[in-house]
Amino acid sequence: MPYRRLPKTDASRLKALKTLLDNDSLYTVNGRFIDWKTMNAVQPAYNQLKTAVDQYALQLQVQTRRAPYVEKPQRKAMMYVGHFIQVLLMAVERGEIRKTQLKLYGLEETATALPANLKSVEGLLDWGPKIIEGEKKRLSQGGRAIYNPTIGMVSTHFDIFNEAYEQQLRLKQQTQMALEKVQELRPKVDEIILELWNQIEAHFQNEPPEVRFEQCRKCGVIYYYRRNEEHLY
Repeated sequence: MPYRRLPKTDASRLKALKTLLDNDSLYTVNGRFIDWKTMNAVQPAYNQLKTAVDQYALQLQVQTRRAPYVEKPQRKAMMYVGHFIQVLLMAVERGEIRKTQLKLYGLEETATALPANLKSVEGLLDWGPKIIEGEKKRLSQGGRAIYNPTIGMVSTHFDIFNEAYEQQLRLKQQTQMALEKVQELRPKVDEIILELWNQIEAHFQNEPPEVRFEQCRKCGVIYYYRRNEEHLY
């Protein structure tokens, strides 16, 4: 015997409501068996969920489409920051820059290699500003500028990455807000669907199974069969 189960996806929620809304016989005086309070809640619930789901899908699409615009600037910024640190460390090794000045960049005096986390977004966001500010401080103390790359080139590529990253972050936040709106609507929609299905099944409860299940499905009730169970109705 098939059993009903509330929709688990937003698409199936919308389908259940739409099936009911498209059943014209439910709106006639003779055919009406769902109370008006419940019936009047269906259209707004459908519209609100449909709008929220579409908005979430749109935000997710925009976020996904913009992702490559962050990856390229990230690689560039990472390369420039990394190369600058390598040149800085070589200058220290040659004695052109004092080891104690590495602290200006947030580096240990004993540093001989790139920071371990530089290749991550978090690491780049951490080390980029430190290196840029550190070079500015050293130059203000009378130090000679590092070239190939210059700190100006490092700063430019880091700013390009940072702007793209912040824009992507805003898109993620907007997508999350859209998802939360959908999640907020689901319990209320499920409550309406449950009440609808209870009234629909109660109306057809005295009909033979083949009639009962057919009529309930026409009103949007969703039934499932257990595994290996014969599909009789």
